[in-house]
Amino acid sequence: MHRLPPTARTSAEGGRPISPQPPVKRHPYAQWSPDARALDIVGDKWTLLIVRDLAGGPRRFVELQRTLPGISTEQLRSRLNRMVADDLLTRQRYREVPPRVDYELTERSRALLRVVGELASWGHRWAWGPPRPGEAIDVGAILRAATGMVMPPGIEGVCEIRLSHPERGVLAYTLTAHAGVLVYAEREAPDAAARIAGPERAFVQLFVAQGARAELELSGDTELAEALIGFLRAGAPAPA
Repeated sequence: MHRLPPTARTSAEGGRPISPQPPVKRHPYAQWSPDARALDIVGDKWTLLIVRDLAGGPRRFVELQRTLPGISTEQLRSRLNRMVADDLLTRQRYREVPPRVDYELTERSRALLRVVGELASWGHRWAWGPPRPGEAIDVGAILRAATGMVMPPGIEGVCEIRLSHPERGVLAYTLTAHAGVLVYAEREAPDAAARIAGPERAFVQLFVAQGARAELELSGDTELAEALIGFLRAGAPAPA
């Protein structure tokens, strides 16, 4: 496998250098305040969800299309180009057939995971409920959003989640909790201390109904599994 030089600081077209300060957007908030400046960069539709879906590491364009089913190909291409220009993403091209391009978070955008976590916590408290008609169900998205939440003390260890998807088969996720930080990965964890397994419908029920455990199997360190379930479902409210 051969990698081309990193393209984090070049444009998508022609490799022209990009200045550290990207050009002002066509419709900025035009207000000299830190929140308005931040929203000039991350306030567009899809931007924070793209940050969320790259929480576990680099993804290809087609993988982002899968995790963001409501976005069109042109919208995604445009948003990724803008995020590269804003130093929120790096774009890595590989000399492969078919061509492969990976997108990855920069240090600047990884700092936004806490914002995604706070937004998820707010959503758990004020906007949560059963899936609506037409909403795509992706338990992985809930897990990725949780990586930015403030974890309560005492949750430490590796937990493997195995979800039986009606169309995609068994999906494996690994959550590693350490020192108040939750790390997400889409892989198996043979040495995990705890495991949670069940069909997709059981995880949906778990996140909707308080205390729901139907069809879910917890094994290994069940205290760790229970603590993670409580953290994920409660939206990790900050201590008073």
